[in-house]
Amino acid sequence: MAQLRRYAVARSLFAPTTLEGAVERLGFVQADPIRAPARAQDLTLRHRVESYRAGDLEREYTKLAIEEDFFVNYGFLPRANQALMHPRAVPGRVGPRRRQRSEALLAFVRERGEAHPREVDAHFAHGRVRNWFGGSSSATTQLLDALHYRGLLRVARRESGVRIYAPREQTPPARGAAERRERLDALVELVVRQYAPLPGRTLTALLGRLRFGAPQWRGEISRAIERAKQRLAHTRVEGVDWYWPADEAPAHPGYEPDDEVRLLAPFDPVVWDRRRFELLWGWAYRFEAYTPPLRRQRGYYALPLLWRDRVIGWGSIAAGERTLEAKLGYVAGRAPRAAAFRRALELELGRMERFLSITSPTRESGTLASAAEGAACDRAPGRATTPSPR
Repeated sequence: MAQLRRYAVARSLFAPTTLEGAVERLGFVQADPIRAPARAQDLTLRHRVESYRAGDLEREYTKLAIEEDFFVNYGFLPRANQALMHPRAVPGRVGPRRRQRSEALLAFVRERGEAHPREVDAHFAHGRVRNWFGGSSSATTQLLDALHYRGLLRVARRESGVRIYAPREQTPPARGAAERRERLDALVELVVRQYAPLPGRTLTALLGRLRFGAPQWRGEISRAIERAKQRLAHTRVEGVDWYWPADEAPAHPGYEPDDEVRLLAPFDPVVWDRRRFELLWGWAYRFEAYTPPLRRQRGYYALPLLWRDRVIGWGSIAAGERTLEAKLGYVAGRAPRAAAFRRALELELGRMERFLSITSPTRESGTLASAAEGAACDRAPGRATTPSPR
């Protein structure tokens, strides 16, 4: 289990590289719109991209060979990976009225080259419809989303966070059963390389989500899962089967943890699977943004706190123009006493300030104090860090 834990951390938190190189190596970066203190995709990339700043992905998007699309979740992936899933054939019958509206909308976007949903809605005025969450959404926006999902449109860029759509060049369909199997196995490989090592139950559930990324092959996914289990390396630890790419070895001496402290995004590959999280670190972490406030245990947007190869607690970050407030909590009830941890935490909070472009006053390094009941309270000019309840 110690080997699996070191392997899970070290293989995912590779040496920082370029933005395009990091997305290519990850294969997929999950997106989330909540900013607390930054979007999940930015929080994920900051550990893996040299000198990354919040919003760089959106700012650099048009220069990169990457796309927004749905994979096992919604996010960003290299165009070559996206092409494996297209063209998508969405199950179910489309009525003549919806088909006519979709064709007219697609022609409108093709004529203009790019289109803002507000511009499209002003032209068509399709009204409001009920969305998946029980609320109300623009019917035009839903049609744009559907055309994007089918691969007829792409996200050309974002404007103040809003998707700007453009026509997408169509991917040739798979030619026969052999190519379908090859593409599906390649998608399976992407999932495994993103989230390995994977407990068996998680592997099955996660690969099952390919029915959303490639709905036209949903009937073939169970066989793809069986093929994956046959070719992947695996072992059984404490009654749980674990799987990882056959060309990797968790016991390799290169998978050694560094001395860094890292605040991870709730959707970072290291902590994404809550089942694996509990097996590796022995406690339950939950994303509580959608939990009623009175039932939250660790806060609205608690970031798992990783030190070396251990997730030892969590942190909630609030950023102002010139201050960073970090409320930290620890599974053991208090911060580690080691001076190495305190130094590493100070460096991580400094990296977070730069990532968020906080122009704090000059800090005196090492100005750390202890808080009540032994929890950490690290304070420096321009930054306040207080404990959160367990």
